[in-house]
Amino acid sequence: MHNDSIETLLLRHYGSTAPAPAGLEQRLVASVRHEAAAMRQQQHVAARLREYRLSRRRAVRLFALGSAGVGIMSAALEGLQFLELSLTGHDAAQSQSAL
Repeated sequence: MHNDSIETLLLRHYGSTAPAPAGLEQRLVASVRHEAAAMRQQQHVAARLREYRLSRRRAVRLFALGSAGVGIMSAALEGLQFLELSLTGHDAAQSQSAL
């Protein structure tokens, strides 16, 4: 499929006597429009990212929020391990590492 036209591809696939599938043109047009909209959206996002300036204060704030989120996740996992230990009477993490 180098640069074959739609007609050439249809003839190769269906033969010269077979009719074109119903609604083919509408599906092709919808597909092309969808691809064009997706490409425009990607270009818009890329342009916004190129133009976005990040101050040092905002970068430090984002880093602090990310670190706090990781800390909260770590505390939650430790709490779940403690809860599991208290409910089951044994540590599942140690029993899995023994396997």
